[in-house]
Amino acid sequence: MIAIAIPMVNAIGQSPKEVEDWFSKLNQSKQKVTKFHFYYHNSRNPDKNLSAVQVAKAPPVFSDNPPYFGVLTITDDPLTVGPEISSKRVGYSQGFYATSSLEEVSMLMGATFVFTDDPYNGSTLAVLGRNPIGDQYRELPIIGGTGVFRLARGVVTLQTYFFNFTMALAIVEMDVLVLHY
Repeated sequence: MIAIAIPMVNAIGQSPKEVEDWFSKLNQSKQKVTKFHFYYHNSRNPDKNLSAVQVAKAPPVFSDNPPYFGVLTITDDPLTVGPEISSKRVGYSQGFYATSSLEEVSMLMGATFVFTDDPYNGSTLAVLGRNPIGDQYRELPIIGGTGVFRLARGVVTLQTYFFNFTMALAIVEMDVLVLHY
C-alpha cells in the first residue's frame, strides 16, 4: 500500500463553485502588481542536477549545427533566489523549449512557473513566447496563472547569467512583472 501526502496549497478555492464565487466578486477587486526576481537553472547534464531532457530532434542536417533547428526539450527546472543551485528554491519551471529558427539560435518556450514558497505556494504563472538566446535581454509574455495569480498577465525579462554549451548548463536571471487580482 502506498500513501501519498498532498499538501494543502492555494488559499484561493479551486472547486467550480469557489471559482464562480471568485469571479462574481471580481468587479470589486483591485488589480495588483507583483515583482519577482529569481534564477532559472537548466541542466541537460546527468552529472549536474539534470532538469531537462531532449525528447525529439529533426534530421541531423537541421539539428546538429547552429542554429540547432528542430530540437524539442522538456524541462523541470529549479527556480532559486540566487544564481547558485544551492540557494533557496522558490519553485520550478515546468514546460518545454523547441529550437524554432533557421536563422539564429532561438526557441519557442512554454513554461509554467510553479511556486513552492509562501505566500505564493501552489500558485502558477504560464509563459509562452520566443526566446532568442543570443540577445542580451529577452521578453516573454505571461499569458495566465492560477491560485493567487488567477487571470494574470505580464512580462518576464530574461538575461543569461551563465551558459556553458559543453557542460549543457544554463542559468538565466529572470525579472517578472505580473498584473493580477
